[in-house]
Formats: sequence, structure tokens, C-alpha cells
Amino acid sequence: MARLFLLILSVFFVSGAAAREKVDLLTSIKPLQLIAAAVQDGVDEPAVLLPPGASAHHYALRPSDVRHLQAADLFYWIGPDMEVFLKPLVAGRHGASQQIQALPGLTLRHFGEAHAAHDDDHDHDHDHGEHDHDHRPGSLDAHLWLLPANALVIAEKMAGDLAALDPTNAQRYQANLAAFRQRLSDLDQRLQARLARVGDQPFFVFHEAYDYFEAAYGLRHAGVFSAGGEAQPGARHVAQMRQRLQQAGPSCVFYEPPARPRLAQTLTRGLPVQLAELDALGSGITADARGYERLLESLGSTLAECLEGL
Repeated sequence: MARLFLLILSVFFVSGAAAREKVDLLTSIKPLQLIAAAVQDGVDEPAVLLPPGASAHHYALRPSDVRHLQAADLFYWIGPDMEVFLKPLVAGRHGASQQIQALPGLTLRHFGEAHAAHDDDHDHDHDHGEHDHDHRPGSLDAHLWLLPANALVIAEKMAGDLAALDPTNAQRYQANLAAFRQRLSDLDQRLQARLARVGDQPFFVFHEAYDYFEAAYGLRHAGVFSAGGEAQPGARHVAQMRQRLQQAGPSCVFYEPPARPRLAQTLTRGLPVQLAELDALGSGITADARGYERLLESLGSTLAECLEGL
């Protein structure tokens, strides 16, 4: 009987130790979850705070979200230039947190630098633009995950952090990182080859979120129609934006989920313009080992298909 008791006790302690080895990795937004999923492949699954369709700039966390944030072993967020609402909550955490925008080795961009000589090409609705404050010229462009080289820097940091907390699986994390690096290299070559053919085609966006991706693949948007929420800009502003589209001739206009803005219909009615959806957050993508690659492939395919049709 005593021997049976000791056996049960030893099983209890072993299973308890195994349970404690599980690393609760949490990210603020979906793209970071996709990168973490590549690193944790075969070991565990990362979680994400913001649900699909939620704005990374403005979001009200539920009490359960706050509890998860406080309890997670590792937490990754872009930083105050993206999720300003998280600043006080991250400061109160006991576990390790990483502000991604502060990682050494990243390539960082600032709004206005790619189009400094082309300010007239940008139609920003300063009365209604949801992100005008966040995207003021000279401020950090926090959509840094859309550059494959940056995703690799993020993955390297995650692999190191995970190995420190879970040394048993350290080799697996490093193997996953190596596989991710190779897949990104292959993907980069495919995207370079396809997008090189459409670099001179005009397109417009509703949210200046794609500069990292554009810079990597020789693209450049011709204008930004920043109109946030349901508010509609005035007739004069709409007329100015339509004039820009008329001058551009056949072109593409890309909007973001969850809904096509009504402004897009007004702007493009009767013009030789193709409308398509670009999702920088990968809302509908499954968080698995290849999720991040599918995010970039989706962006590349959507841009290429529309621009090739011109």
C-alpha cells in the first residue's frame, strides 16, 4: 500500500512538473501570434488578445482579457505606437513582456519618408481619419510585421525566450526557427518575382499600413483615403479624391475588413477602378506554423491580381 502511495505521489509530481513547463505565450495582435505559432510548432499554441476585426489602435479589453494578460508567462506587443491602450496594463505585469518595436535589429520606417516629395498625392481626411493622429508625418510606422526580415527578428527573440523558460524543447524551437527562416527566404523570392511586374501600376489605400511590404517589393501607393468609422467626409473632399482617381486612370483601390467603406462606392462609381480587400492583420488566417507566410502570400496575391488586371 505504501509502495502504491509513493507511486501515485511520484506521478503527481512528474505531471505537475510537466504542467509547469507549459509556456503560456500571449500576443497582442494576430500577426505576432502567427509568428509565434511558427516557433512553437509541435510544442504548444500561442494565444492572442485582440479578436478578429478589433482595432489594434483602440480596444476595450474584457476582464478575462486583463486576467490572461496578467497571468501569461510571455507577452509580446508591438508597442505604444500601435496599442497605446496596453501601456498601463503591461507596466503592471509580473511576467516577461517584450515591446517589439524596441527590438534591436529591426528595420523601422516612419510615416512620410517614402512619399516626402509627393505630399500632394496623399488625400488625408483630417476631420474623419481614424488613424491621422497615429500616422502623423515623422511618427513610427508600427506595421513592422509586414517586412519578412522583421518577422525573422521577432521569431528569433521568441525562440530565445521560449528556450529560456522551456529548456527541454530548446532544440525544437531552434529547429522551428531554422525552418521558418528557410520558408521566408523561399516566399520572399516568389513575391519578388511576381510583384516586380506590377511596380508601376497605380493603386490607392484607405489605411497607410503597407509601406513595409511595398518597400520590400518595389510597390508604392499613389494615395491614401483616410476615412475612419461611419463618418462621411464632405462633398468637396470626396470631389477632390474622385479627381485623384480620375487623373490616375485605371487603378486599384484597396480597403480593409471587416466591411467595405461606403466611401469606396461613392469614390469609384463610374470610374475604371477595381476594388479589393487587403487585410494587414490576417484576421481569417489559421494560427499555425505557416500562418505568417499565408498572410504575406495573401497580400501579395491580392495586390498582384488586381494590378495585373489593369
